[in-house]
Amino acid sequence: MRAFRTGGGLSLRVDRRAVLVTAALLVAVLAAGVVLIGSGDYPMSPGEVLATLAGNGTPAQEFIVNDLRLPRALVGLLVGAALGISGAVFQSVTRNALGSPDVIGFGQGASVGALCVIVLLHGGPAAVAGGAIVGGLATGAGVYLLAWRRGVHGYRLVLVGIGVAAVLTAVNQYLVTKANLVDATRAVLWMTGSLDGRDWAQFRPLLAVCAVLVPLILAYGRPLRLLEMGDDAAHALGVRVERTRIVLMASAVLLVAAATAAAGPIAFVALSAPQLARRLTRSPGPNLGAAAVMGALLTLAADWIATSAFGERQLPVGVVTGVLGGCYLLWLLVTERKAGRV
Repeated sequence: MRAFRTGGGLSLRVDRRAVLVTAALLVAVLAAGVVLIGSGDYPMSPGEVLATLAGNGTPAQEFIVNDLRLPRALVGLLVGAALGISGAVFQSVTRNALGSPDVIGFGQGASVGALCVIVLLHGGPAAVAGGAIVGGLATGAGVYLLAWRRGVHGYRLVLVGIGVAAVLTAVNQYLVTKANLVDATRAVLWMTGSLDGRDWAQFRPLLAVCAVLVPLILAYGRPLRLLEMGDDAAHALGVRVERTRIVLMASAVLLVAAATAAAGPIAFVALSAPQLARRLTRSPGPNLGAAAVMGALLTLAADWIATSAFGERQLPVGVVTGVLGGCYLLWLLVTERKAGRV
């Protein structure tokens, strides 16, 4: 930890290891993005990808990179970053490693909203995205109100969220059974979570949401760290506990809903990215920046595995994150049990 003092008398403490780890992860994200853009039926070397991005590619390369693969990679990057930082917020607010948006029901709520639009209203992609956002926000408000009892305790929020997630999962399955064949196929594909076919139409709204909410969450980094000490300690140190919690949870829920609207429910990124970031930085607190970059890296790496590791049979990215995240969740549960926390 190193302290810096500005000319105005303000002091800033910087964790050198956390900064170096975040920078290394950012380099890995850029490298993964270049590799992902160069993969596919028309393979390109990293040098060709970089030359094309600089405007020196052939017309065919510019079309493939700029119109087909670059927006997909950018959507994956933003989706992973949004899930990673929202997972870090919820795990800090609940003070629980299992306090992840996809565990406590917010991803399932966004899915219910999207499936209602697909199955009941037969809406298009824009309407489905809107339904996912409305469903995610409604679920966030419902979980918060159900968990409220003179404040929101972390374990109570997690338990209520797990129950709500189970109910919403059943609702999703019911909606699929009531759909016709075309809508059911579309719904199941959306529920898997995929970056296939993502273009600038999904990237721009997600970028706008992230540009507003990510700086807002980062600005609340210090109060969020103090909340991890408990409500009483945070209040004694000058934090408006309930206001801070509502702002952070609302921002994180909206990030999850926007990410889900762009790519479907990509499982376990929000759960694993903050934990992996914390283990790499060895730093206390939410590690918001490292969690965001780790989420982006996990999503891009999973998409590369899904599209390149199985030959001609390309998988949705949600399948890969589900398998890897499920293994990580089992390991986390065993670790938490040995430590006596579950």
